[in-house]
Amino acid sequence: MNERKVVRVRDVMKTQFDMVDGMTTVKDALSKMSHVDTKCLIVDKRHPDDEYGIVLISDIAKYVLAMDRAPERVNVYEVMSKPVIAVDPQMDIRYCARLFDKFGLSRAPVIEQGKVIGIVSFTDMVLHGMVTDSDD
Repeated sequence: MNERKVVRVRDVMKTQFDMVDGMTTVKDALSKMSHVDTKCLIVDKRHPDDEYGIVLISDIAKYVLAMDRAPERVNVYEVMSKPVIAVDPQMDIRYCARLFDKFGLSRAPVIEQGKVIGIVSFTDMVLHGMVTDSDD
């Protein structure tokens, strides 16, 4: 019998991501975005009892571009999703993929001890997790 190696979210997540304040304009957030490959912005907590938010590039396309709104007049908090569904870095990517499917997610922040430490997406799980898994 063949033992399957567990691939964890930590093994495939992107550790570099962009975090913005919710009051930042969409235009400023996009101009300061340095990790475009994550296709999202994490919206920082305003205080310890707050929750993180997320803005996908597709949210900006739907709620700013398609609605013909001026990105310099729209704040990130107006188009973000909050609270985010986050995943634990120790989660098996099979369960993470099921979670994404069940809730219609394409990516999620990875949170450890209350802090965002990365971003994981379907692409990360498939291209990095499955390829790594099948190479053994």
